[in-house]
Amino acid sequence: MKKKTLVIMAAGLGSRFGAGAGKKQVTPVDDAGHLIIDYSIYDAIRAGFEKVVFVIKPESRDMFHAAIGSRVEKHVEIAYAYQTLSKYLPEGFEIPEGREKPWGTGHAALCARDDVPGAFVVINADDFYGRDAFETAARFIEESESETEHAMVGYCLRNTMTPFGTVARGVCTTDESGNLVSVIERTKIEARGEDAAFTEDGETWTDISGDTTVSLNLWVFKNSIFDEMQARFEHFVQEEISDNPLKKEYYLPSVSNQLLSEKKAVFKVLPTKARWFGMTYLEDLPNTKANIARMKESGEYPENLWERR
Repeated sequence: MKKKTLVIMAAGLGSRFGAGAGKKQVTPVDDAGHLIIDYSIYDAIRAGFEKVVFVIKPESRDMFHAAIGSRVEKHVEIAYAYQTLSKYLPEGFEIPEGREKPWGTGHAALCARDDVPGAFVVINADDFYGRDAFETAARFIEESESETEHAMVGYCLRNTMTPFGTVARGVCTTDESGNLVSVIERTKIEARGEDAAFTEDGETWTDISGDTTVSLNLWVFKNSIFDEMQARFEHFVQEEISDNPLKKEYYLPSVSNQLLSEKKAVFKVLPTKARWFGMTYLEDLPNTKANIARMKESGEYPENLWERR
């Protein structure tokens, strides 16, 4: 069995345990007090993942450990990786004056490098991905032999929508073999019955089928990806941020798109029938709670995830 690591991008989540706004992502989603992140970790352990790496801000470590790490460390190996503005910067590069915003999801994943021994999965901290997604990713890790073959778990768009507003999704194009051709980030997608529509300018809408495959940032990488991430991050800060040095971000899908365009890697699209639940809007909370309650009633999850593991 190959060792499998789950990397959770949680720099934003960790800061929300402190005072201030932005609390919806750290609101319990069941009567036992679990957060969405508990379900991701629980499903990953069931799928055979042996280690969890939390990518957080250094100042959030104690709060994050008290809120999450302390209860899951009894069931799986954990590590904390810190996302800071100075980490993995090329020698001689100076952080732009006034920059406070993190470098983005591509940099967040790169920050886990020292704590990941082999193949790994990257996810967001505040999305519910479903058991099938982690089992699908685990099978790929076991079966794939090439260090340049990676994967993305692909969701059916209609299974990832909220009725309370627009969502951002990576819209995927695949070839006849089921390999990824490109991911285009659509930041405003709105449900339209069983289908949807997206807009770039807030005025003109383009229809999109509910059957479209989309990315929810559940990527499956071989360890070799770190060399590519680091080289491309260095290029990003040196060559690409001049137009917006305080806010421009290095996104995880850009790594895959660049590798695909250069024909340096293959990304398999792994379909899942799992449904997404998230906390995009505060109004999503009752629906998320109801869905999790139904899964508990059906026996998919125990009432307390960590009580008897």
